[in-house]
Amino acid sequence: MAIAEVQRRPDPLELAIQLQDLLALRGDACSNPDPGCAWTGDLQGVWQLHRHATFAPLVRQLCGHAAEFLEQLGFAPERVALQVQRCWPVLSEFGQVVGRHHHPNAHLSAVYYFTGDGGGEQGSLRLFAPTTGNELVPGMAVGHDGPLRASAWTQPWVDVAPRAGLLLLFPASLDHAVLPNRDPDSLRCSLSLDLVLSAPAGTAPPEYLAPHPSHWQDLGSGPIGWEDGQHQPDDGRLRD
Repeated sequence: MAIAEVQRRPDPLELAIQLQDLLALRGDACSNPDPGCAWTGDLQGVWQLHRHATFAPLVRQLCGHAAEFLEQLGFAPERVALQVQRCWPVLSEFGQVVGRHHHPNAHLSAVYYFTGDGGGEQGSLRLFAPTTGNELVPGMAVGHDGPLRASAWTQPWVDVAPRAGLLLLFPASLDHAVLPNRDPDSLRCSLSLDLVLSAPAGTAPPEYLAPHPSHWQDLGSGPIGWEDGQHQPDDGRLRD
Protein backbone atom coordinates (compact mmCIF):
# COMPACT_ATOMS: atom_id res chain seq x y z
CA MET A 1 0.00 0.00 0.00
CA ALA A 2 1.49 3.32 -1.08
CA ILE A 3 1.35 6.03 1.60
CA ALA A 4 3.09 9.35 1.00
CA GLU A 5 4.55 11.67 3.63
CA VAL A 6 5.59 15.24 2.84
CA GLN A 7 7.10 17.40 5.58
CA ARG A 8 6.41 21.07 4.94
CA ARG A 9 7.72 24.08 6.87
CA PRO A 10 4.73 26.14 8.00
CA ASP A 11 5.18 29.89 8.16
CA PRO A 12 4.63 30.85 11.84
CA LEU A 13 2.45 33.86 11.02
CA GLU A 14 0.31 31.95 8.52
CA LEU A 15 -0.03 29.07 10.98
CA ALA A 16 -1.22 31.43 13.72
CA ILE A 17 -3.88 32.89 11.41
CA GLN A 18 -4.99 29.39 10.32
CA LEU A 19 -5.36 28.19 13.91
CA GLN A 20 -7.28 31.33 14.84
CA ASP A 21 -9.70 30.78 11.94
CA LEU A 22 -10.13 27.10 12.80
CA LEU A 23 -11.18 28.00 16.33
CA ALA A 24 -13.57 30.61 14.95
CA LEU A 25 -15.12 28.06 12.58
CA ARG A 26 -15.63 25.62 15.44
CA GLY A 27 -17.23 28.29 17.58
CA ASP A 28 -18.71 27.11 20.86
CA ALA A 29 -18.79 23.46 19.82
CA CYS A 30 -16.11 21.09 21.05
CA SER A 31 -17.21 17.64 19.89
CA ASN A 32 -19.26 15.84 17.28
CA PRO A 33 -21.49 15.88 19.42
CA ASP A 34 -20.40 13.02 21.73
CA PRO A 35 -17.81 14.50 24.11
CA GLY A 36 -15.46 11.63 23.30
CA CYS A 37 -15.53 12.35 19.56
CA ALA A 38 -13.39 15.04 17.94
CA TRP A 39 -15.05 18.00 16.24
CA THR A 40 -15.06 17.36 12.48
CA GLY A 41 -16.15 20.16 10.19
CA ASP A 42 -17.73 17.95 7.54
CA LEU A 43 -20.49 17.02 10.02
CA GLN A 44 -20.94 20.65 11.08
CA GLY A 45 -21.33 22.35 7.69
CA VAL A 46 -17.65 23.26 7.40
CA TRP A 47 -16.63 21.11 4.44
CA GLN A 48 -15.34 23.61 1.85
CA LEU A 49 -12.14 24.99 3.37
CA HIS A 50 -10.65 24.93 -0.14
CA ARG A 51 -12.89 27.95 -0.85
CA HIS A 52 -11.95 29.77 2.36
CA ALA A 53 -9.57 32.69 1.80
CA THR A 54 -7.23 31.62 4.63
CA PHE A 55 -6.90 28.01 3.51
CA ALA A 56 -7.27 28.13 -0.30
CA PRO A 57 -3.56 28.82 -0.99
CA LEU A 58 -2.52 25.96 1.32
CA VAL A 59 -4.98 23.54 -0.30
CA ARG A 60 -3.63 24.38 -3.77
CA GLN A 61 -0.12 23.56 -2.57
CA LEU A 62 -1.27 20.31 -0.98
CA CYS A 63 -2.98 19.31 -4.22
CA GLY A 64 0.32 19.90 -6.01
CA HIS A 65 1.90 17.26 -3.77
CA ALA A 66 -1.06 14.98 -4.47
CA ALA A 67 -0.48 15.33 -8.22
CA GLU A 68 3.18 14.36 -7.71
CA PHE A 69 2.07 11.33 -5.70
CA LEU A 70 -0.23 10.21 -8.51
CA GLU A 71 2.60 10.48 -11.00
CA GLN A 72 4.82 8.35 -8.75
CA LEU A 73 2.05 5.74 -8.64
CA GLY A 74 2.18 5.59 -12.45
CA PHE A 75 -0.69 7.86 -13.54
CA ALA A 76 -0.04 9.80 -16.74
CA PRO A 77 -0.48 13.42 -15.57
CA GLU A 78 -1.86 14.62 -18.91
CA ARG A 79 -4.60 11.99 -18.85
CA VAL A 80 -6.09 12.55 -15.38
CA ALA A 81 -7.62 15.52 -13.57
CA LEU A 82 -7.67 15.88 -9.80
CA GLN A 83 -10.81 17.28 -8.17
CA VAL A 84 -11.24 18.55 -4.60
CA GLN A 85 -14.50 17.05 -3.41
CA ARG A 86 -14.45 18.02 0.27
CA CYS A 87 -12.06 19.79 2.61
CA TRP A 88 -12.74 20.08 6.34
CA PRO A 89 -10.97 20.62 9.68
CA VAL A 90 -10.68 18.15 12.55
CA LEU A 91 -10.02 19.43 16.07
CA SER A 92 -9.36 16.98 18.90
CA GLU A 93 -9.40 18.02 22.54
CA PHE A 94 -7.82 15.94 25.30
CA GLY A 95 -9.17 12.37 25.25
CA GLN A 96 -11.08 12.74 21.98
CA VAL A 97 -10.89 10.29 19.07
CA VAL A 98 -12.16 9.70 15.54
CA GLY A 99 -13.59 6.23 14.98
CA ARG A 100 -12.50 3.78 12.32
CA HIS A 101 -13.85 4.66 8.88
CA HIS A 102 -12.93 5.23 5.23
CA HIS A 103 -14.14 7.57 2.48
CA PRO A 104 -16.07 5.54 -0.12
CA ASN A 105 -17.04 8.57 -2.24
CA ALA A 106 -13.44 9.64 -2.88
CA HIS A 107 -10.35 8.11 -4.49
CA LEU A 108 -7.47 9.76 -2.61
CA SER A 109 -7.41 11.01 0.99
CA ALA A 110 -5.09 13.63 2.42
CA VAL A 111 -4.44 14.83 5.96
CA TYR A 112 -2.40 17.92 6.82
CA TYR A 113 -1.39 18.73 10.39
CA PHE A 114 -1.33 22.22 11.84
CA THR A 115 -0.13 20.96 15.23
CA GLY A 116 1.79 18.03 16.71
CA ASP A 117 5.36 17.33 17.78
CA GLY A 118 5.74 13.88 16.21
CA GLY A 119 5.69 12.10 19.56
CA GLY A 120 2.21 10.63 19.18
CA GLU A 121 0.77 11.97 22.44
CA GLN A 122 -1.63 14.23 20.53
CA GLY A 123 -3.29 11.25 18.87
CA SER A 124 -1.73 9.24 16.05
CA LEU A 125 -3.50 8.43 12.80
CA ARG A 126 -3.95 4.66 12.64
CA LEU A 127 -4.01 3.20 9.11
CA PHE A 128 -5.41 -0.34 9.01
CA ALA A 129 -3.95 -2.95 6.68
CA PRO A 130 -6.64 -4.17 4.23
CA THR A 131 -5.01 -7.60 4.16
CA THR A 132 -2.37 -9.41 6.19
CA GLY A 133 -0.95 -11.60 3.45
CA ASN A 134 2.59 -11.43 4.85
CA GLU A 135 1.61 -13.57 7.82
CA LEU A 136 1.34 -16.44 5.23
CA VAL A 137 -0.67 -18.62 7.62
CA PRO A 138 -4.03 -16.90 8.25
CA GLY A 139 -4.36 -15.73 11.85
CA MET A 140 -0.72 -16.34 12.70
CA ALA A 141 -0.03 -12.65 13.50
CA VAL A 142 -2.64 -12.71 16.26
CA GLY A 143 -0.19 -14.50 18.52
CA HIS A 144 -1.48 -17.02 21.09
CA ASP A 145 1.95 -18.67 21.40
CA GLY A 146 2.37 -18.94 17.62
CA PRO A 147 5.85 -19.16 16.07
CA LEU A 148 5.57 -15.71 14.39
CA ARG A 149 7.31 -12.90 16.29
CA ALA A 150 6.12 -9.28 16.14
CA SER A 151 7.22 -7.72 12.87
CA ALA A 152 6.59 -4.52 10.95
CA TRP A 153 5.64 -6.69 7.97
CA THR A 154 2.75 -8.45 9.71
CA GLN A 155 1.26 -5.81 12.01
CA PRO A 156 -2.43 -5.08 11.34
CA TRP A 157 -1.96 -1.30 11.31
CA VAL A 158 0.53 1.54 11.04
CA ASP A 159 0.43 4.56 13.37
CA VAL A 160 1.58 7.98 12.16
CA ALA A 161 2.08 10.68 14.79
CA PRO A 162 0.84 14.18 13.97
CA ARG A 163 3.56 16.73 13.31
CA ALA A 164 3.05 20.36 12.33
CA GLY A 165 3.49 20.69 8.56
CA LEU A 166 3.16 16.97 7.82
CA LEU A 167 1.03 15.94 4.83
CA LEU A 168 -0.15 12.34 4.44
CA LEU A 169 -1.64 10.90 1.24
CA PHE A 170 -3.26 7.46 1.07
CA PRO A 171 -6.04 5.61 -0.80
CA ALA A 172 -9.48 6.79 0.31
CA SER A 173 -10.61 3.16 0.59
CA LEU A 174 -8.12 2.56 3.42
CA ASP A 175 -9.70 2.26 6.87
CA HIS A 176 -8.25 4.73 9.36
CA ALA A 177 -8.92 6.21 12.79
CA VAL A 178 -7.51 8.81 15.16
CA LEU A 179 -6.26 7.59 18.54
CA PRO A 180 -7.00 9.56 21.74
CA ASN A 181 -5.29 12.88 22.29
CA ARG A 182 -3.29 12.17 25.45
CA ASP A 183 -1.80 15.65 25.80
CA PRO A 184 -4.04 17.80 28.06
CA ASP A 185 -2.18 20.94 27.00
CA SER A 186 -2.48 20.47 23.23
CA LEU A 187 -5.32 20.82 20.74
CA ARG A 188 -4.84 18.45 17.81
CA CYS A 189 -5.65 20.40 14.61
CA SER A 190 -5.66 18.96 11.11
CA LEU A 191 -7.19 19.44 7.68
CA SER A 192 -8.69 16.56 5.68
CA LEU A 193 -9.15 16.37 1.93
CA ASP A 194 -11.27 14.07 -0.23
CA LEU A 195 -9.85 14.01 -3.76
CA VAL A 196 -11.41 12.45 -6.86
CA LEU A 197 -9.84 11.43 -10.16
CA SER A 198 -11.51 12.02 -13.51
CA ALA A 199 -10.54 12.40 -17.15
CA PRO A 200 -9.45 15.94 -18.09
CA ALA A 201 -12.05 18.37 -19.40
CA GLY A 202 -12.67 18.12 -23.13
CA THR A 203 -11.41 14.54 -23.45
CA ALA A 204 -13.14 11.20 -23.87
CA PRO A 205 -12.63 9.16 -20.67
CA PRO A 206 -10.92 5.78 -20.80
CA GLU A 207 -12.74 2.80 -19.34
CA TYR A 208 -13.17 2.92 -15.55
CA LEU A 209 -12.28 6.63 -15.32
CA ALA A 210 -15.18 9.05 -14.87
CA PRO A 211 -15.63 11.93 -17.33
CA HIS A 212 -14.65 15.37 -16.12
CA PRO A 213 -17.49 16.94 -14.03
CA SER A 214 -17.90 19.65 -16.65
CA HIS A 215 -19.38 16.95 -18.94
CA TRP A 216 -21.96 15.80 -16.39
CA GLN A 217 -25.62 16.76 -16.63
CA ASP A 218 -27.57 17.72 -13.54
CA LEU A 219 -31.06 16.17 -13.69
CA GLY A 220 -32.31 17.93 -10.58
CA SER A 221 -33.35 16.54 -7.25
CA GLY A 222 -36.74 15.13 -8.33
CA PRO A 223 -37.43 11.89 -10.23
CA ILE A 224 -35.64 11.83 -13.58
CA GLY A 225 -37.61 13.38 -16.39
CA TRP A 226 -40.48 14.78 -14.34
CA GLU A 227 -39.33 18.35 -14.91
CA ASP A 228 -40.00 18.15 -18.65
CA GLY A 229 -43.19 16.06 -18.42
CA GLN A 230 -41.55 12.70 -19.20
CA HIS A 231 -42.07 9.54 -17.18
CA GLN A 232 -45.08 10.83 -15.31
CA PRO A 233 -45.84 8.91 -12.09
CA ASP A 234 -48.49 6.23 -12.29
CA ASP A 235 -49.68 3.76 -9.67
CA GLY A 236 -46.15 3.10 -8.49
CA ARG A 237 -45.75 -0.35 -10.10
CA LEU A 238 -42.64 -1.11 -12.11
CA ARG A 239 -43.16 -2.08 -15.76
CA ASP A 240 -40.85 -3.30 -18.53
